[in-house]
Amino acid sequence: MFLAAYFTSGRIIFMIFFVISFLILAIYSYKKDLKSHKTHYKNAARKLAIYGTITLIIFVAIRLFTGN
Repeated sequence: MFLAAYFTSGRIIFMIFFVISFLILAIYSYKKDLKSHKTHYKNAARKLAIYGTITLIIFVAIRLFTGN
């Protein structure tokens, strides 16, 4: 009952339209820039894995040394 005031049929239609439009534009933009992505973001997954591992090691080390 409380949420019925926030999600009227007009707002639901707008949300659906917005999500579909956003996804279409995001996919179009990604496909348009795919060539530059391959050039500028080479080995990005490897870098992300390295930084994620370092962050995880630091987090675990802090948890172990502080005892929390």
